[in-house]
Amino acid sequence: MRHRRIDRLMTREVVSVRGDSPFKEVARTLSRHRVTAVPVVDGDDRVVGVVSEGDLLRKTADQAAAPNGMPAVPDLEAWERAKAEGTRAEELMSAPAVCARPDWTVAEAARLMEVQSVKRLVVVDDEDRLVGIVSRRDLLGIYLREDDDIRQEIVDDVLGATLRLEPTALAVEVHDGRVEISGRLPFRGMIPAIERMCAAVDGVVSVSCTRLAYDVDDTEREGGRP
Repeated sequence: MRHRRIDRLMTREVVSVRGDSPFKEVARTLSRHRVTAVPVVDGDDRVVGVVSEGDLLRKTADQAAAPNGMPAVPDLEAWERAKAEGTRAEELMSAPAVCARPDWTVAEAARLMEVQSVKRLVVVDDEDRLVGIVSRRDLLGIYLREDDDIRQEIVDDVLGATLRLEPTALAVEVHDGRVEISGRLPFRGMIPAIERMCAAVDGVVSVSCTRLAYDVDDTEREGGRP
């Protein structure tokens, strides 16, 4: 199946800062370009970290006085305290940066975002040089695919090329990303595979196979044994 690669979805013109960029320069960069985070790169354009609005706001929170005169955030860990006291990008940034490669699929990128609990991935080449950035919003772009495009991929790639089913044996309808398949299969055991593979097609919201009939129920147990 033709999973979309993130190099087709990512932003290529990425604003970045150097490690020695002062705090206020980083703040101005975020404001000027209306972004919430920027990669931090070294002299060879290799990504060494990411600095976000949250990293900058840590200083503001730490400096705010509590009613009793104590620090507003008294229980910061050592690394958090160091960030709060930082004045340059390299002191403020989160490192190492969570990165992806241009040839990754949307599913791979989304999985890494979920595991790392991040809203964006810096995209780097084989030498860790900055080539782009991809956000959650970018990944959601796959759900803007046209229904006809989704249907054609299911018919050609899933049912035809992969499962080797006759094109006339099944009917595929797609409405707003919701896939409904009807027709007749030789074996009932094929249904879960069809559901799973169709669900993996970029842009599919749901899959229904309730209108599928079959000739042989190969999922029945024989003699009470699996």
